[in-house]
Amino acid sequence: MKGIKGDTLSTQKLHIGIIGAGRIGRVHAETLAFRLPEAEIVAITDINREAAEALAARCNIPKVAASSAEILADKQIEAVLICSSTNTHADLIEQTAKAGKHIFCEKPIAFSLEQIDHALAAVKKAGVQLQIGFNRRFDANFARVRHAVATGEIGAPNLMHIISRDPGPPPLAYVKVSGGIFMDMTIHDFDMARFLIGDEVEEIYTAAGVRVDPEIGNAGDLDTALIVLRFRNGVIGTIDNCRKAPYGYDQRVEILGSEGKIATENCYPNQAVVSDGKSVHTDLPLNFFMERYTESFASELKSFVTAIREEQTTEVTGIDGRIPVAMALAARKSYDEHRPVRLEEVGG
Repeated sequence: MKGIKGDTLSTQKLHIGIIGAGRIGRVHAETLAFRLPEAEIVAITDINREAAEALAARCNIPKVAASSAEILADKQIEAVLICSSTNTHADLIEQTAKAGKHIFCEKPIAFSLEQIDHALAAVKKAGVQLQIGFNRRFDANFARVRHAVATGEIGAPNLMHIISRDPGPPPLAYVKVSGGIFMDMTIHDFDMARFLIGDEVEEIYTAAGVRVDPEIGNAGDLDTALIVLRFRNGVIGTIDNCRKAPYGYDQRVEILGSEGKIATENCYPNQAVVSDGKSVHTDLPLNFFMERYTESFASELKSFVTAIREEQTTEVTGIDGRIPVAMALAARKSYDEHRPVRLEEVGG
């Protein structure tokens, strides 16, 4: 495996290029610049040059490249963060691999398994490392749930329930290009289901509809869904999604085992409880993923940088990026055909 060689392994900074200066690109750039001294951003690019220049100024990035090709041609850069729109991910993974650079790519890799397979083949051929941006694996609460399952603390898992509801729907323009709710929202939950149970899903059944905004339905998408997962080991799981929860970002998990259960609740900006003559209440949960998953974003990038510097395998591999897309395709097929769908039917 390619990595940083030599006696300075533990002290040499990993030189990184970033493709994409939008919302998630900004999160990652700020994490690298302000929280990970073992890494250094060499250059950044975006089709919106002003956005790239603004982020470069904020994060002291010395170079704003004119294109992704310029990033890939820079011999100083050892690893690339792909934070651009989903339709560019697979091609950029292939190009980055051919350039001999390690890759961190936001999810999903692509909407097509064929495209994903081409990208993963390029990564394998080049012998570089690839990590997919499923940051929730690095959240302390969910990691604790995984630990309880993996160690047998709650016995053998029987039921799993994931609740994942956004505070409000995304812009309609995003809905039209996002690949739909199962690709842009549930895909995180598909990854979490595999991660938490430690096994693969073999069959999916979806009940869904448009309950939040008719325009989302007119765009060909859904905004409310309940998905039933049947794992190979017999565990039954459910994923509860909605694009609008009026009270805020709802992120909860419960797993029932043969010897007990483990559950995580929402995270709040404080632990204060107000009690008066009318009610007992707290403040609303942390509002949306930027606030809720701040630490997990930092932890996943630290994991990536460490894997490259110490020549280890990344914690979230290309296959981990492929399987949730297959699950998303199966979920949509199940909704369209009103029946359970096995993952093998969609190439999973």
